[in-house]
Amino acid sequence: MKVFLIVLFLAIIVTLIFGFYIRSTDLKTGEFCIGISIVGLFLFWMPLFIYHRWKNKNVKDYMLTKENIEKMREEGRKKKL
Repeated sequence: MKVFLIVLFLAIIVTLIFGFYIRSTDLKTGEFCIGISIVGLFLFWMPLFIYHRWKNKNVKDYMLTKENIEKMREEGRKKKL
């Protein structure tokens, strides 16, 4: 998955650079390449990246519950001493 994300990201960047390069000679094709790269970045790469980073994480560790607030308070008290 990591290699796929890297290859997809590089393909999107190359398409974006090509779009800006070709835009000076062919405006329609350049705008199309830029648009496709932006759509690919936000509709394909970003959700896959978020899924890859969060697939083995516990969401409760990042939520503010009473237990986590108490843990933070105890850590703060330990640091003061």
